[in-house]
Amino acid sequence: MSAHPLAKSRKICERWVVEGDLVLQTPTHLGNGDSDGIVDMPLLLDEVTGKALLPGTSLAGALRNYLREHRHGFGNRQSDGLIEALFGGDKGDDKGSQSALIIDDALGEAPRIELRDGVRIDPVTRTAKIDFSNGKTRGYKYDLQLLEAGSRFPLRMELLIDANADQQGLKQMLALALHGLAAGEIAIGLRKRRGFGECKVTNWRVQRYDLRQPTDLVAWLTAEHPGWNDASSRPAQAGKEIKDLLDVSLEGLEDKRSLCSIRAKFILDSSLLIRAGFGEQDRGPDTVHLHSARPGGQRKPVLSGTSLAGALRHRAERILRTQSNIARSAAMIDDMFGPAEITGGKQKAKASRLLVKETVIDNPVDRVQNRIRIDRFTGSVHGTGLFNEQPVFGKDNTLVAIELTLRNPTKREIGLLLLLLKDLWTSDLPLGGEASIGRGRLKGVEAEIKISQEKASPLTIKVVQESNRLVISDRNALESFVTTLQSEVPQ
Repeated sequence: MSAHPLAKSRKICERWVVEGDLVLQTPTHLGNGDSDGIVDMPLLLDEVTGKALLPGTSLAGALRNYLREHRHGFGNRQSDGLIEALFGGDKGDDKGSQSALIIDDALGEAPRIELRDGVRIDPVTRTAKIDFSNGKTRGYKYDLQLLEAGSRFPLRMELLIDANADQQGLKQMLALALHGLAAGEIAIGLRKRRGFGECKVTNWRVQRYDLRQPTDLVAWLTAEHPGWNDASSRPAQAGKEIKDLLDVSLEGLEDKRSLCSIRAKFILDSSLLIRAGFGEQDRGPDTVHLHSARPGGQRKPVLSGTSLAGALRHRAERILRTQSNIARSAAMIDDMFGPAEITGGKQKAKASRLLVKETVIDNPVDRVQNRIRIDRFTGSVHGTGLFNEQPVFGKDNTLVAIELTLRNPTKREIGLLLLLLKDLWTSDLPLGGEASIGRGRLKGVEAEIKISQEKASPLTIKVVQESNRLVISDRNALESFVTTLQSEVPQ
């Protein structure tokens, strides 16, 4: 005789309902996969209300991946019973368990859309790349829609506790994942490793229903889901720390992630121009520096992660090619920054291990600069060659912050990052456009370098510029990384 169907059902004894307010900290692209419209990459919107939509599957994938990386390190795909119990079996696992966590789709507000365009730069000509192969002309310019920073999504998820499960372990894993979300360590959407999709969650609200108690069972059945704003619901417990609301501790959970992070501050020593696209020129000048909304609604000038990452990649290629041939240096760059282009064969797409954040430029000076185009033959003003620009100009307190994080770094890769930091520090690596007329030069103020590697003690090095003297807390450690780069780069 076959077993009764109820014998295989989960014996749910508790339901923990968790709500919170997710606020985007940087522009975010949650795409719908359609590339046939006016914009190359449009946003995903709810078809009925037209509001922004955050799918529960996207959030679940981000939380699951964060837990796996925190517990086992980057790139480690080993099985984990607690993670599988919380999120269900991995893809392709026909015998995997059902997820204990239910995450609802989050319907946000009417979308405030920011448009960005991008282009791939040829590392040799330093101009927009154009491919003339196969008798066709192919450009590499694209545009995409982004949700403005400050956009909100009401989150709701429900943890189902099985009577035979590790109840404390499940709650602890959920608390760890949600703590990472609240701390801004988890990004969502497209191009998370170039500064998009940063978010934080505030105002946690948790309600526990003990289904073994008739009053709690009736309360859960009669509650209006989602939320507890109806009269029949009991008030939920609210607070800042999700671990306290779930009644668990996160102490003793080892972080297995191997990282090298650099947080540096610079003075803008000249002007900076990262061209804004679309409607920015409606302000008046022909060319305007890129501005982006931040939580609160104010538009501020930014150093985009895509622009910074492109400049770092090109300079890294230049550094390595002084010691290695083109093919071998390209392999190392692709391993750090991800392949610039998938050409087929055995080459596969790979995400960048270098995370570059988008940051706001503090205390800038906005001025319109009039310029003229000179006819190279006559040496006089070219006809219709008058134009004006509005870059960001710097002063003594105009600060630009740069945040870089390299996952699973090797000593030689850390050495390469340090050389890139040196070039930025000494104004040798300009950012943005029109570097030939002196734009984009930075001057280093202070930097903090944190290195956390497996089987090695964490290392923190501070660099401070004091007048004409550079103060380094551990000069020998920095030298050792650069020396390793020089000795290990394949010839």
